[in-house]
Amino acid sequence: MRFALDALTIFAVAAGAFFFLAGTVGLLRFPDALSRVHALTKADNLGLGLIVVGLLFQTEGLLAGLKLVAVWLLALLAGAAVTQLIARIAQAGGPRV
Repeated sequence: MRFALDALTIFAVAAGAFFFLAGTVGLLRFPDALSRVHALTKADNLGLGLIVVGLLFQTEGLLAGLKLVAVWLLALLAGAAVTQLIARIAQAGGPRV
């Protein structure tokens, strides 16, 4: 059973790392700020979610799992707020990113 949980953890964390890499490529390759932010936030949210799911298989209690989920939810909230701010500045013709 332990081997299966370890394999699921490795798979989920590797998939999360792949999505982080895809978001970084989108950040570097897309032409304008809005498409860069869109690509980065979508890929990073999914990547962090997969990493959290992978780490949930390794937790030893409910409290540790709830902490991981809380960190993921707070990161989602912070990412959404920052994305809104960047998009508003880009729409207003603010600094070039």
